Amino acid sequence: MAFKIYTKTGDKGQTSLIGGTRLPKQHVRIEAYGTVDELNSYLGIVRDTITEKETIDFIIYIQDRLFTIGSHLAADPVKNKMTLPPVFEEDILALEKAIDIINANVPEMKSFVLPGGHIAVSHCHVARCVCRRAERAVLRLAENETVEEIHFKYLNRLSDYLFMLSRDLTHKLNVQEIPWKPKH
Repeated sequence: MAFKIYTKTGDKGQTSLIGGTRLPKQHVRIEAYGTVDELNSYLGIVRDTITEKETIDFIIYIQDRLFTIGSHLAADPVKNKMTLPPVFEEDILALEKAIDIINANVPEMKSFVLPGGHIAVSHCHVARCVCRRAERAVLRLAENETVEEIHFKYLNRLSDYLFMLSRDLTHKLNVQEIPWKPKH
């Protein structure tokens, strides 16, 4: 029998967590994993604008990590009996290593830069903003419920990586980086 995508169980504004707990769809937990899912989807757009295989592979690795974080956020912290894959400190170190490599190869920043210049660069900036929103949503959840610190730490570092990826693409695509010059 084929798997049905619609269950009709959410038609009245509730959804189920891993473990069976029903929550309203506007619950902070649903917002948190929904925003992580949105970020993951947006990274698919970023990936589709890039041609460098090593970067594409790294984004796929990041997307896997985001699915892992999302699964933890989608699980009832008490009732879930499923063993979920972990996020490791090495995952954060991989982001930091990628940031350091990019930082060594792009011009030094002397001011804030305006997002844009190329569609790939612009998508990185939007993904960075969605990542920051996901981090804020996860932190809101952590105010009242248990959330593994590594999850919001990963999102924080990922937003840094996405900014540096935008700078790397700007450099490799030979696009002008426009500094922000505040008007007084």
